[in-house]
Amino acid sequence: MTITPPALSVFEALESEVRSYCRGWPAVFDRAQGSYMYDEDGHTYLDFFAGAGALNYGHNNPVLKRALIDYIERDGVTHGLDMGTTAKRAFLESFQNTVLRPRDLPYKVMFPGPTGTNAVEAALKLARKVKGREAIVSFTNAFHGMSLGALAVTGNAFKRAGAGIPLVHGTPMPFDNYLDGRVPDFLWFERLLEDQGSGLNQPAAVIVETVQGEGGINVARNEWLRGLADLCKRRDMLLIVDDIQMGCGRTGPFFSFEEADITPDIVTLSKSIGGYGLPMSLALFRPELDIWEPGEHNGTFRGNNPAFVTAAAALDTYWADGQMEKQTLARGEQVQQALREICEEHVRLGAEYRGRGLVWGLEFTDPSRATAVCARAFELGLLVETSGPQGEVVKLLPPLTVSPEELDEGLRTLARAVRETA
Repeated sequence: MTITPPALSVFEALESEVRSYCRGWPAVFDRAQGSYMYDEDGHTYLDFFAGAGALNYGHNNPVLKRALIDYIERDGVTHGLDMGTTAKRAFLESFQNTVLRPRDLPYKVMFPGPTGTNAVEAALKLARKVKGREAIVSFTNAFHGMSLGALAVTGNAFKRAGAGIPLVHGTPMPFDNYLDGRVPDFLWFERLLEDQGSGLNQPAAVIVETVQGEGGINVARNEWLRGLADLCKRRDMLLIVDDIQMGCGRTGPFFSFEEADITPDIVTLSKSIGGYGLPMSLALFRPELDIWEPGEHNGTFRGNNPAFVTAAAALDTYWADGQMEKQTLARGEQVQQALREICEEHVRLGAEYRGRGLVWGLEFTDPSRATAVCARAFELGLLVETSGPQGEVVKLLPPLTVSPEELDEGLRTLARAVRETA
């Protein structure tokens, strides 16, 4: 397939230079269904990016679309601030019955602003309010959002620089295997906490991703996560798990921390919690932490009722019987095998792969290689993006609803893109 870049004059003339994804995918997309997107010239693209993880159930999922259309056609409430609505009640009941109770999770549910970064801001504010301390510990190569508080606990230098002011009250620690296994887990962290001369103020909380998506698909071991949870408990720090990209089944279980058998104090969700790509986010926390004053953290669009409708439909459809987790893990094995074969074929490129469930990364020693692979994949009709501090990782994030045949198609296209850019 040969794709001719379309005329993008209106975008170039009116839209800010901050736009990014469109630069790697120079097409004007017109419609989408399931695992595929279609541009206005009729070209077909298999989507292995899934809205950066916001479309776990694919584009225009028919079950969710039907629920949304029915709700709109009956003049259901669209904008509701934090008022009680039938849509919100239905979501909360589904979330409690399908997600929280089966996992024996006692969390209260907070609706902050509809973006992931707002959920992180709420989590950080609450942790500081509960503990009466300012310091937050994060990890190398972390990404938690683009607002100032979230940037302060983000590792990427380019994104941090965009703040334009000092980012304070955040201290980074080495993520799992950051030091290649040469140093015992948390040795540096423990030493700083013990030493009155270390300069580290007693933290209110630690925030962590179980799999660092933007950081390069860095997967934390279960034993490392359990060690972190134990450290937080011993040292009177709250544990915040940012499950914005890795939650909602991306790694297999609904929450990415389930395999580690830990219960975080606070959890943030966004992206696919809305099910349909509609903006929505949650902050979940233990009931004893719910010391907010009414209105202390609010937002005009935290009552996105159409998102409540599609979110409830997604939970009821995909999470009532446990099949989604099994399917995701099976699809993950399919991806792992294909990436293993790619790495074996291109040993001289120094390629490595890693991941869990349906989030995988293919890392190249030369960062420009990953960019070239993504560009060629686009030309061949596959949407994939780079991640990692130098963009050295090709990131695979297909919908959880992808079929084995679609997955095989995309993986064969990826293998061809690697081969033709080697």
